Amino acid sequence: MHAWPASEVPALPGKGRDLRIHDTATGGRVTLAPGPVARIYVCGITPYDATHMGHAATYNAFDLVQRVWLDTKRQVHYVQNVTDVDDPLLERAIRDGIDWVGLAERETALFREDMTALRMLPPQHYIGAVEAIPGIVPLVERLRDSGAAYELEGDIYFSVDADPHFGQVSNYTTELMRHLSAERGGDPDRPGKKNPLDPMLWMAAREGEPSWDGASLGPGRPGWHIECVAIALDHLGMGFDVQGGGSDLIFPHHEMGASHAQTLTGEFPMAKAYVHAGMVALDGEKMSKSRGNLVFVSKLRRDGVDPAAIRLALLSHRYRDDWEWTDQVLQDAVERLGRWRAAVSRPDGPSADALVEELREALSDDLDTPTALAAVDRWAALQTAGGGTDDSAPGLVSRAVDALLGVAL
Repeated sequence: MHAWPASEVPALPGKGRDLRIHDTATGGRVTLAPGPVARIYVCGITPYDATHMGHAATYNAFDLVQRVWLDTKRQVHYVQNVTDVDDPLLERAIRDGIDWVGLAERETALFREDMTALRMLPPQHYIGAVEAIPGIVPLVERLRDSGAAYELEGDIYFSVDADPHFGQVSNYTTELMRHLSAERGGDPDRPGKKNPLDPMLWMAAREGEPSWDGASLGPGRPGWHIECVAIALDHLGMGFDVQGGGSDLIFPHHEMGASHAQTLTGEFPMAKAYVHAGMVALDGEKMSKSRGNLVFVSKLRRDGVDPAAIRLALLSHRYRDDWEWTDQVLQDAVERLGRWRAAVSRPDGPSADALVEELREALSDDLDTPTALAAVDRWAALQTAGGGTDDSAPGLVSRAVDALLGVAL
């Protein structure tokens, strides 16, 4: 599966700072100091509907992580999956009377278009669950054969008790885990499971649903968590720098994925930092496909909204915070974009050297985008007041905003 085209990232004078970021597993900030190549895995979409602001906010956060790393002169190895077969996708296809493969391809293509418009840097490996199945089956077999998984009426379940570190990503109580498991695709009340929290690794073929050859597992399709584990281990290995996604993936997805990988390899941890973006609400409720309270990137683009303004709207909130999308948020971003573009269109202006360092410091401090935006606002205000004669400043500001914030002026 191919990703989307990469926008050029301008090189800036000097060198960026190492990223200090909040790690869900420890509950505090960690300083990430990768080697020459930083490794990041971000969980992708289940393509049964278009990209909404919640998606955009998540991928914007991890695009910033990449940009901070690139500014430190590192390379970035970024991997993202597409869950192109799963219950929600199949249910939507049945509801709409369309082929599930065509639905997945259509919505994945639209996602690519939205990511391109928003100048999100693409992954080096963009892998669909279906194409990953040949690598998933042997992992499930290994877990089963080692006693870390078991069969229940043809389905294969992972035993969470097989991982001594289970629970150390979310640090949630068992009661909360069970509640979230039921809410987010698990089946804690299924009779016969060794532990109500045990997640499915391989679902035996169901009548009327797609299935694939599972070798000794029998025909079926993979569970959600093992999909990402197989892709991450194949392309990044254990101990990669950041496992990323929305905060709704902390449990069960990232918790279970970590346990799968740690049990398979005997190594701990799967990732050096577990980083999660906050949820975006509309009309007081989390924006989600199930609720239908969505603002789509593609719809805004069709309505003529500049993608740079959409990105500025996302950047106006700290990535870890939950926040609400409103017309005012977008209007403020449109006005800010206009001020910035007017400021960099002049032939000279106040020196921008200090601004570049302010941006670097803000972003290295747990991706503090509101502080970064405020710094550019101050420079633009000085420019409007006629506060300088440095003919290199407007160009440097434009390159810095592009390189570090992903906003083209």
